[in-house]
Amino acid sequence: MDAAGKPGYRQLLRTPGAWSFVLPGFAARQPFAMLTIGIVLLIQHTSGSYGIAGAVSATAGVSMAVFAPQGGKLADRFGQAAVLVPGVLTHAASVTLLTVLALGGAPLWALFVAAVPAGASVPQVGPMVRARWAALLGDGAGATGGARASLQTTAAAFESVTDEFTFVIGPVLTTALCTGVHPAAGLLAEATLSLIGGLLFAAQRHTQPAPSRPRTPARTARWGARRASAGAAGAGAGGAAGPRRTENGAHRPAASALGVPGVRVLAVVFLGIGSVFGGLQVSLTAFTEEIGQPGINGVLYGVFAAGNMVAGIVCGALSWRRSPQQRLLIAYPLLTLATSALWAVHAVPLLGALGLLVGLCIAPALITGYTLVDALVPATARTEAFTWLTGAVALGQAGAATAAGQLADGFGPSAGFVVPLAGTGLALTTLLLLRGRLATPSTGPVVSGSTRGVGHREAVTVD
Repeated sequence: MDAAGKPGYRQLLRTPGAWSFVLPGFAARQPFAMLTIGIVLLIQHTSGSYGIAGAVSATAGVSMAVFAPQGGKLADRFGQAAVLVPGVLTHAASVTLLTVLALGGAPLWALFVAAVPAGASVPQVGPMVRARWAALLGDGAGATGGARASLQTTAAAFESVTDEFTFVIGPVLTTALCTGVHPAAGLLAEATLSLIGGLLFAAQRHTQPAPSRPRTPARTARWGARRASAGAAGAGAGGAAGPRRTENGAHRPAASALGVPGVRVLAVVFLGIGSVFGGLQVSLTAFTEEIGQPGINGVLYGVFAAGNMVAGIVCGALSWRRSPQQRLLIAYPLLTLATSALWAVHAVPLLGALGLLVGLCIAPALITGYTLVDALVPATARTEAFTWLTGAVALGQAGAATAAGQLADGFGPSAGFVVPLAGTGLALTTLLLLRGRLATPSTGPVVSGSTRGVGHREAVTVD
């Protein structure tokens, strides 16, 4: 417990084995914030069109959204390292190929083809880190159910802050490299960081969740020894117990996490959040180019991400009385309202202030969505569930980038700022209509695993 006697960041980071994946995980997720904006800046330079740049970027985003959940499912089944190592090697090669084609004046169809593997192979480090937190905290033997649930909320906030810190650094770094060094420098830096960071993270095998594929007794014993080295020292103080298994030590493969109705609703919610990211990236790029100050694009986007990060820190530090479902129903309308004035702003200081406000409204919705996953989805399908949400953000970002690019080309940068409002508005309508599907064991009845397609873990307090 922290000084106030409540679970918080200090207690979270004292979880045995946490630092071994937090630090390399932070480095490995940096490229996630660099890929799409790097593509936009490079392709816009070589083609002269924001519409084409947004479309190629969107292709990579759609590809990631389609393939990321499958990678998450494989990571749940075979282990994170088994998926991550070949993934980062493929990603580095694919991004390098896309860069070479763009600089060489390759036909447009070749850029779209190359964008597919570049997006499909994006390392899903964020969901993997979240799955590690869930595995360590969800089965903690030395903490009460309420304390574990509070730490799970804190972990969701911590990861949101970490994600947004990457969105503070990533766009600024990419823009600086593309405008100050070479238009391709941002993507090449992204590929390099993906390769080095991903391999370092994959090497931390002792904290990864137990694979769900059936194991022989010998493999089970080896896995147990690795987990014991990370958790035995702190088992009496909130450390993680071994993962749950069947009687013979094997894990039953889970059905798709998308079989949980609440995950489908959250995917739509996260699509709307992705529309904010994609719409702002392209529209801010077009706006700063129009006013003759392209260098401040990364700064404006960084201010938006900084708002998200600050709100995430606050959300994780607070002790919430309302359920995650209720918090989401409050946070999402505020996000939609904050995006409603973006299209009408034409001054840099005012746009920066409004971007900060939008960022402040995104973090509560993101954190609450990830917290609900912990309550709705069993551990054997949780990495997949997190990648569905991450993929939904990427898909929303891709669609928004395409739409905003076309609107910016046809009607000016201000028109592109309409996209975040449209995306969050549609997602909000879906959330209000289907909010009953987000009921958790602590807020309402939960359909059994036989009807949802995924078995549920024991009910715990999530707030």
